[in-house]
Amino acid sequence: MATTADLKNGITLDIEGQLWNVVEFQHVKPGKGPAFVRTKLKSVLTGKVIDRTFNSGVKIDIEILEKRDMQFLYKEGEDFVFMDAKTFDQMTISMATVGEMANYMLENTDAVVAVHDDNPLYIELAAAVPLKITYTEPGIQGDRSSGGTKPATVETGIEIQVPLFIKQDEIVMVDTRDGSYQGRAN
Repeated sequence: MATTADLKNGITLDIEGQLWNVVEFQHVKPGKGPAFVRTKLKSVLTGKVIDRTFNSGVKIDIEILEKRDMQFLYKEGEDFVFMDAKTFDQMTISMATVGEMANYMLENTDAVVAVHDDNPLYIELAAAVPLKITYTEPGIQGDRSSGGTKPATVETGIEIQVPLFIKQDEIVMVDTRDGSYQGRAN
């Protein structure tokens, strides 16, 4: 058990059986009345963000999430098989847990898996990953006022927007947060 004085950005709280990450917090001491802590919390499982106010000094449950360095090995039906980089133990993680990150993962992709009580909660990838363009139309010069874009399919199967000069079979960096083109891979 801890108190609201122990709040920090990034820690995980257990509120009514659900896990929430502290996105931001602010201690407020008004001129009248007791002090309180205003927080913005993000659900670990759903990503939903809420505002919550705690009275100063209230007891809160802080949960420790274990973050393991793992490597994506292969897909087995709807599940993904990961291997722990230290112990070489394998863990099967459902599509619901992997979520949107499946669009940016190839075999042997390194990832960080957040685990609580041996249950995987979510996957974190690098901010940008290199992916090969498997199909795109050739770019047509002219007929644009500024840098134009065109759709391109990458090797994981998702479609992203790339500049007109990008050709098929090039490797590009793709942002894992929003799927945007970041540049050519070196």
